[in-house]
Amino acid sequence: MTAGTLLYAQSGGVTAVINATAAAVIEAARARRIKVLAGRNGILGVLREDLIDTTRESAAAVRALAQTPGGAFGSCRVKLKSLDEDRARYERLLAVLRAHDVRWFLYNGGNDSADTALKVSQLAATYDYPLTCIGVPKTVDNDLAITDCCPGFGSAAKYTAVSVREAALDVAAMAETSTKVFVYEAMGRHAGWLAAAGGLAGQGPDDAPQVILFPERAYDENDFIDKVQATVARVGWCVVVASEGIRTADGRFVADAGAGKDSFGHTQLGGVAAHLAARVKDRLGMKVHWTLPDYLQRSARHIASKTDLDQARAVGKAAVQFALKGLNATMPVIVRTSDQPYRWKIEAVALDKIANREKTMPADFIRKDGYGITAAARRYLEPLIRGEAYPAYARDGLPKYVALRNVPATRTLPEWTG
Repeated sequence: MTAGTLLYAQSGGVTAVINATAAAVIEAARARRIKVLAGRNGILGVLREDLIDTTRESAAAVRALAQTPGGAFGSCRVKLKSLDEDRARYERLLAVLRAHDVRWFLYNGGNDSADTALKVSQLAATYDYPLTCIGVPKTVDNDLAITDCCPGFGSAAKYTAVSVREAALDVAAMAETSTKVFVYEAMGRHAGWLAAAGGLAGQGPDDAPQVILFPERAYDENDFIDKVQATVARVGWCVVVASEGIRTADGRFVADAGAGKDSFGHTQLGGVAAHLAARVKDRLGMKVHWTLPDYLQRSARHIASKTDLDQARAVGKAAVQFALKGLNATMPVIVRTSDQPYRWKIEAVALDKIANREKTMPADFIRKDGYGITAAARRYLEPLIRGEAYPAYARDGLPKYVALRNVPATRTLPEWTG
């Protein structure tokens, strides 16, 4: 084995292809004879010295990992404060890194995870510890700055577009005597990328979804109700795709669950589809159905995008390459070089240009009336959902997903009680 250990961890909401990134990291490190440890449940596992020894996994298991959804090593939602505010936790992190001779740290997540990777790099510099930190992109929200798209988004977008198209056929068939309005809720706190992906389900003005609600546009109930009513009058039925993060003009989340904030400090959202459905029923008297795909949209490996899978693996391989080159505090990002034909490449970008920043939908991606996507959005989105990457299926008709052994590495430090 090469001297030094590579530590990999997953953070935030998992995706259909985050394990493909993990598999690429392990395979790339093994090719260089580098030992890979994984933090169990993200940075929490590092703090607890609860590390997984991936050398105990077979090559076949690692290959199978690439077609398995979820987060094989566990994830978490933990946001570290500044070095001064969280000094005890940072000193514990440093002790664990030293104990296991960790020289490369790869943190696979979104905005807050990029911030954590940046802070760990600053910690190492403060204590003169030789460590290269790489943020590895992942998020179905597609809201990371700089990168053209985020691994995990393409598959969730494909699931959304397919689901909306299929549900629309159901609604159209039943509209004469049953459901006239169907509301589909898509993830997206501040950015409407997944809701926009629903727009790929149709082509013409009367194709579903006839109404899309974006966080980037203020929600006006009266205007929304008028739009739904006019659509039903013209088409006979209406499909609405709503982002969970839509807000009123005064900045209030329509779906504020009143349940406080999560560990990242984000408002807990819940039930925008149910709320919209109730308002349509109350004001228009129409039969309405709604759905909240929730985890389904981010875990649907059975309908993953081939483009997304390829990009998830590419950022994992590049992360190892960047780490070994000493490109500290960077992230491998996807750069689009051509729309037709669709081409892309991987480049390194400094983490301080990405951490705690958010990429929302460009104005020219949203139709002037605020309820649909433009041709520019379609050009951007369509390549990201192209290609199928079906997992292998067992004789029982279910996908063959792998469960890793996740053998713990030997602990050498006192138990952490923070």
